[in-house]
Formats: sequence, structure tokens, C-alpha cells
Amino acid sequence: MRFARYTHNDGTHVGVLADDGHLHPLTGHDDLLALVRDEALHTAGAAALAGPAGPHESEVRLLAPLQPPTVRDFMTFEEHVEGALRSVKGTAGVPDAWYDAPTFYFTNPYAVIGPDDDVPVPPGSTVLDFELEVAAVIGREGRDLTPEQAREHIVGYTVFNDWSARDLQSREMQVNLGPCKGKDTATTLGPYLVTADELERFRDADGFLRMALTAEVNGEVVGKDLLSNMSWTFEEMVAYASRGTAVRPGDVLGSGTCGNGGCLAELWGVRGTREPAPLKPGDTVTLTVEGIGTVSNTVVPGVAQLPIPTGRRRPRDRP
Repeated sequence: MRFARYTHNDGTHVGVLADDGHLHPLTGHDDLLALVRDEALHTAGAAALAGPAGPHESEVRLLAPLQPPTVRDFMTFEEHVEGALRSVKGTAGVPDAWYDAPTFYFTNPYAVIGPDDDVPVPPGSTVLDFELEVAAVIGREGRDLTPEQAREHIVGYTVFNDWSARDLQSREMQVNLGPCKGKDTATTLGPYLVTADELERFRDADGFLRMALTAEVNGEVVGKDLLSNMSWTFEEMVAYASRGTAVRPGDVLGSGTCGNGGCLAELWGVRGTREPAPLKPGDTVTLTVEGIGTVSNTVVPGVAQLPIPTGRRRPRDRP
């Protein structure tokens, strides 16, 4: 099933998408998160499809399928790591430590936007980039899961665009803590939450989802890859995320950026020049994932950067 959250007639609704493109509203609900937490998504979707159809998807404004309580973003594509690190940090090759486990960082759940929303340029940035990813959504709480157990904890998948201010990111990561404002302005989710069972047809013999990924800027294809080029499965990612802690319903786990042009920074690192150019107001980024759908966001001017002082060099007095 494909679930959507949308606005129509000045109201916010959730519904399940029928084959004819009409949305069947889930009566009494304006948020998918509650249904995910109650493990009631499939039951509610079946009931809605048996009822009357609502508006066609072309008549509504799609929102992010859900507002996640947490967002973890992984880095599971080796090709992306190699190119992006050369561009962002000026280093060559893939660190040996990367192969140890599927590394991730927590990003801002308040920055989640919908599949057609505008994206403001982050304050102070002149080097804006996109990142083509797929995200798994947790449907059941779990802790210290095995990969085999983790499969039962994934309720579905959605397209994920991790918008990145590369100039801010490059400077911040010199502190050896990780991205901060370089990854804080926007994260696209959408257009639908597609339930895991619907995507099982793409699973290959090694347990990966072999789905085509395409990135376009202003209608020109700049990247194409397969989701199955990940070095870890989503189940392995969920198992690692649950190690020593809990994953909970609604948590979003991004795959990390695909290779072969899944972001501009990778291409810059490979080519040694910023071509294509960084994104600017008026540019539209369209990402398509086979089996899930397409998100298309246009960059718009952002707000001016408000100044704060640089850190003081303290005398290190002691009491």
C-alpha cells in the first residue's frame, strides 16, 4: 500500500492511494504516525480502500508522509563515500573504519519538508547540494535486534533528500564532530510511505532491494544508481541502530547518498571541478526511486545570516 499525507479543501488528511490515482481518506486521522505506532496501518488502509474514493492525487498538495520523532542518516554507498570525502574534506579513498559498521548521524526532524515544497538556501551558504537516498520507517519498537528480527520492524520506505550546504559542512567537520548547520535546513520525505511488503518484489538473492534511482537538476539527469549497491541492507542498518538502545515507531533511517551522481559533491570530487554548479534559487531537483515515486523541490532564496560572535580565546582561569 501507498500512504499519503496531504492538504485538500483547507484541511490536512491522510489516505491510501488506489491504482487509479485517487486517495481514499482514512477517516478520523490527519497523521500517519499514530497508525504506525498502533501497528494499524494495513488494517486502516484496507478499510479505506473498501470505502469511497476521495480526491485524485493531482488535486492535492502532498506533505511529508509523517513527522518522524528521529531521523538517522547513514552512509552506506562506498562510491559516494569515496567521491564526497574527496570533495568535502579533501581526502582520497575510503577510510578503513567505514567498513566496520554502517555509520550514521542524527539529523533534524524539524527540518522535514514535503515532496513539492520549496527549499530555502541555508543562511550563509553559497554551495548548496542535494542527496538522493531512500529511507526506511520503523513500525515497531525494538532493541538489540538481529538483522533477521529487524525486517519485522520496518513498516515501509520513502524517498529521502538530504539537502546539504557543502561550504558550511566542510568548515564544521574540521572540528571532528560531524555536520551541523550544513545539514540543518531541509530534509525531503515523500511522496508516499510505501509499505515494506509492496517492495519485496525488488529484493535480490543477497537481501538488497534492487530499485533504480535517478537524480535530475532542471530536467537533466545527473545521477543514476541502484539501491542494491548499498554495502549494508536496511535490516542490518536497523539492527545496528538498535544496538544498546531502541528504535521506535516513526523513526526514519536514511540509506545515505547513492553513488554515480547521487549528489553534486561526489561529482565534484571525481571531476576535480564544481561542475555541475552548486544549486541556486530557481533550480529544481527531481529525485525518482523505482517502486516509491518522485519528489521535486525548487530552491528559493533563504534568509540573511544573523551574526554571532566567534569563540573567545579564554585565559583559562581556575577557581
